[in-house]
Amino acid sequence: MIAAVLFFLVLPTLLVIPLALSDASYITFPPQGLTLRWFEAYLSDPDWLHSTIFSLQIAAITTVVATTIGTMASVALVRGKLPGKALLQALCLGPMIVPAIVFGVALYLVFSPLQLTGNLTGFVLAHSVLAVPFVVIIVSAALERMDPLLELAALSCGAGRLRAFFAVTFPNLAPAVATAAVFAFLTSFDEATVAFFISDTGGKTISRKMFEDIDFNLTPVIAAVSVITVAVSLILMGSIHLLNSRREQQ
Repeated sequence: MIAAVLFFLVLPTLLVIPLALSDASYITFPPQGLTLRWFEAYLSDPDWLHSTIFSLQIAAITTVVATTIGTMASVALVRGKLPGKALLQALCLGPMIVPAIVFGVALYLVFSPLQLTGNLTGFVLAHSVLAVPFVVIIVSAALERMDPLLELAALSCGAGRLRAFFAVTFPNLAPAVATAAVFAFLTSFDEATVAFFISDTGGKTISRKMFEDIDFNLTPVIAAVSVITVAVSLILMGSIHLLNSRREQQ
């Protein structure tokens, strides 16, 4: 039963592959023939490439910002003795609870007067807020499982807080931090709802570009882009799983 449910959940993603390889000039299933011309059309279209590069830039910077902030927040929440810790944890996880469309409208109203719509800075700020909760959850869970006596031993041997963190705590948290970084990257790269509100004609992400083409220029190029996006996600998640497996075997 569980296998059947998982199969039907994955099936729509798998159907995108033959749609991207279809020889027809419109989206149809089953495909009438097989071709790679829609992947070539994507790679030769300057609008698609600009949106892709823009999204990669946003995702890369968001990953660094969100992973850094989220890791520091996790250490403070788990190891620190902060007043109102429950409230701080709720604030960190708030962006996961607030509906994306509400968050998008609020960002537009704030960013528009500040001229932060459609540019790299605005997107990084917005996507970092969305990605930090994933980092906090993953790193906090790893930190909860880590024995605090390891850090106390380093401190008792004369190490300062900063040195103890980088010499003892961070190496133990590295797999969780790497996993959190991947989730932060994918959260930014795949995000569509907020991007719809803070994009403009000069700066739009690949997800916004896909939505526009679905409305005005529906071709198998969208399926090709979807396949590439899924492939990137699988490669990143597979790489993290492989690295964690090797670390456990050592």
